[in-house]
Amino acid sequence: MSKGAKKGKGAKLAYRPIGLAAGVAAGAVSGVLFKQVWKRISGEDDAPDALQSEYPMWEIVVSAALQGAIFAATKATIDRLGAQGFTKLTGAWPGD
Repeated sequence: MSKGAKKGKGAKLAYRPIGLAAGVAAGAVSGVLFKQVWKRISGEDDAPDALQSEYPMWEIVVSAALQGAIFAATKATIDRLGAQGFTKLTGAWPGD
């Protein structure tokens, strides 16, 4: 195994706790962002739940798709920023 491969594997292991914390943070941040966005576009405080019969199917699907998109974008942003910070501290990129 080459020195670069060992460094990359060690970086992945060392980054795991940071990645886990970043995932939790992404979930929390995206939840807050989604609530604010949903409130602005729908005028309601809470998004519809899939089992609430008073909402039409299209509104349930739009809500779920928007929530998923916000979570994915937030998680990617936080993961990337965390990896960049890790690289500045250690000199190794955690994803390689």
